[in-house]
Amino acid sequence: MITVVIASYKYGHLAAHCIESLLSQTVAPKRIVFVDDGAFDCKHLPELYPDIEYILRPNNLGTVDNFHDVLMTIDTEYALFIGADNWLRSDAIELLSKYSTDVVTYDIVVTGEFKEEIHDRVPGETIAHQGDLYWDRTGKHHGSMLYRASLGKRIGYKKRYTDGIHPQEDWHLWDEMQKAGATVTSLNEGLLFYRRHRENFLKYDHLASNAPLVDES
Repeated sequence: MITVVIASYKYGHLAAHCIESLLSQTVAPKRIVFVDDGAFDCKHLPELYPDIEYILRPNNLGTVDNFHDVLMTIDTEYALFIGADNWLRSDAIELLSKYSTDVVTYDIVVTGEFKEEIHDRVPGETIAHQGDLYWDRTGKHHGSMLYRASLGKRIGYKKRYTDGIHPQEDWHLWDEMQKAGATVTSLNEGLLFYRRHRENFLKYDHLASNAPLVDES
């Protein structure tokens, strides 16, 4: 009983790949909810993929309010948020469904035109993998971890700036779940394809230059 939330902000041109990865799962999630956080570039998707749910916001809420609002509507046991510019391996939901812990983390395959940029952000944490990079997340979180929705709702999404630059609301969620005694399973499989591309590369560069904060959906 998993709800997958696909979050998009100016990723309408990449979103079909993400949606296809969810629709082609060996075990389907209970719900797929697509959220465009006020970018107005996803209006073509409901006609192409009418069998999933859509929230096309008239105004940009920003990551925290957007994620928190959607989380409060989830009625399945588990929740998983994924950026519309990324995608899941075809057996991801099947593998994740086998666990009953509060949180399930799993490894990441870093891909995309700017994948090498990840070396600067997390030096020494990735290895070469079939032309991409493999990021071992054993015992560590990431924004697309699977978690028990009731636990997530008690904590909620909130902003936290661990480095003074990047908004990392998923860090807050992870830390508070740990404090609450959440049980955690780490699955050593690269289930998330994390696309590093021009739009999100420039977004981080924009933040690093101390410019005003932009949406992180």
